[in-house]
Amino acid sequence: MGEKMSIAKCSIVDLPRIQDPRGNLTFIEGSTHVPFDIQRVYYLYDVPGGAERGGHAHKALHQLIIAISGSFDVHLDDGKEKKVFHLNRSFQGLYVCPMMWRELNNFSSGAVCMVVASEKYDEDDYYRNYSDFLVDCKKGV
Repeated sequence: MGEKMSIAKCSIVDLPRIQDPRGNLTFIEGSTHVPFDIQRVYYLYDVPGGAERGGHAHKALHQLIIAISGSFDVHLDDGKEKKVFHLNRSFQGLYVCPMMWRELNNFSSGAVCMVVASEKYDEDDYYRNYSDFLVDCKKGV
């Protein structure tokens, strides 16, 4: 993998916002507003109260996570440090680099979470077991 990933590389990204009395517009361009080419977009919605999403990490995938509507918390863990981000603005996203364990919770009623990803879906890119993730973090994978 080369470069060591850490929470310090994850941050809130301000997206372009065109304000208009008729309604605002925000857009995302790959390699301009995010440090990757966009290969996939997906979204979570109708998340029941008290439910959690995520609970995994990616080996190589880069993501931008956006609260399109409502709000939720994103818990990140790089194997050494943990940090929580509260997302509630549709013109801001959280950049998440590879090798970051993530859990999403505290979804407000009607929340919609959109994720812009650097790769198409690949099950082999996932860590679904936290212990396996920690072992590879310690190895510097």
